[in-house]
Amino acid sequence: MSAGVSLKHSLTMSLLELFMFLACFHECLSTPTDHLKSYKSTERGTVSFLPEITPSASPQPFLPLLAPSPLTPFTNSTIPKLSGLCMLNFTAAQNLMTMTSIDCWAAFAPLLANVICCPQLHATLVILVGQLSKETGVLALNRTLAKPCLSDIEQVLEGQGAGENLMQVCSIHPANLTEASCPVKDVDEFENTVNLSELLASCEKIDSVKECCDQVCQGAISDAATRLALKASDPLSMDGPHILPEHSTRVNDCKTVVLRWLASKLDPYPAKEILRGLTSCNVNKVCPLVFPNMKHVANSCGNGTSNPTTCCDAMDSYVSHLQKQTLVTNLQALDCATSLGLKLQNYNITKNVYSLCHISLKDFSLQVGSQVSGCLLPSLPSDATFDKFSGISFICDLNDNIPAPWPNPSLLTASTCNKTLRIPALPAATNAKCGLYNKYVTVYLLIASSMTIMMLLQL
Repeated sequence: MSAGVSLKHSLTMSLLELFMFLACFHECLSTPTDHLKSYKSTERGTVSFLPEITPSASPQPFLPLLAPSPLTPFTNSTIPKLSGLCMLNFTAAQNLMTMTSIDCWAAFAPLLANVICCPQLHATLVILVGQLSKETGVLALNRTLAKPCLSDIEQVLEGQGAGENLMQVCSIHPANLTEASCPVKDVDEFENTVNLSELLASCEKIDSVKECCDQVCQGAISDAATRLALKASDPLSMDGPHILPEHSTRVNDCKTVVLRWLASKLDPYPAKEILRGLTSCNVNKVCPLVFPNMKHVANSCGNGTSNPTTCCDAMDSYVSHLQKQTLVTNLQALDCATSLGLKLQNYNITKNVYSLCHISLKDFSLQVGSQVSGCLLPSLPSDATFDKFSGISFICDLNDNIPAPWPNPSLLTASTCNKTLRIPALPAATNAKCGLYNKYVTVYLLIASSMTIMMLLQL
């Protein structure tokens, strides 16, 4: 996945290399207590520029006479063209919509999709429909209104700077606003079917760390969804291993209805926190990376790793391809390390090549910063932020050099709760490094300079 602009001409390449040299030289002269400056992302063949940021003053564009104001996407939001058919109350959810547009800001949406953007967008849809149910008494939109409402949501978010293809990026369809296959959508019928006191007691407030292991709220949601699914006129088999796929789909659809009811009982922000907390449990269970063919690594690292240099060169080359895909959380990086290790073992590579080649968890995430360091997002739910001085930012950890653990197949467990490797849910402070803020790193992107550089390179 490219994070910058194509370099088509040798003269352009020379100018960019000169700029990179000067930027790196400047950053290495900065003290650890300085805020992050002259931030950029680099990878082979592509370069992306970010201007210097001065937190205490208005940001100066990289080319001050040519660059537009970095505040443009949010201070000059375009007026969305709405269908006039949708009943969703966007005004009451204005803060939620703004937060979603920032989490899914155009340039970052594909990179943050798995961890931040799509979970936030899904939570927003649940809350909008849930809040509407207080007026309509229905926990779903009908199929006729679902399509224009989804279009209106997209228009509102795009008008505030979000990406243009969010629904495709997050695999959202009009059916996601309906009851789908769940047989219950009326609030009255819902409340007569479900154990409301248990559901509220379990989910009104959750611990985002403990919930993923204890599954108190998730268990209550599953129980409520199962009760709703059984209301179907054609109840399907639920006997243990013989559960039909149709029933599993119906229960999942009913879980969305349950979440909408919960959202209707809470204010938008607390509801968003709970929904994001629940989603993070599923997000952190799966490695989102796609592993390309690894025969080259197998050939270089097989036979007892007789040539460590050749093996590590192959590993570095392979990992560099993974680093161009997406940002991941620290727990996702652990899952990815385990997945890759098992695949390598299937090629009869028994030696711990992670230790041999000094592979760490942050090597599995997108590389950012002038020191080309992997950015690990927190495993707890987090949001991007917009600041009038520093633009769009999000927190990631560049300093935790946790070695990637080589998997032992005999000790593998299905649950992340049993992992012996301790990983902080939030970025932890480590020793300061040249040019890096030593507590955590906030990655800044100012729209003005990026767009200006791209236009200049096309000349």
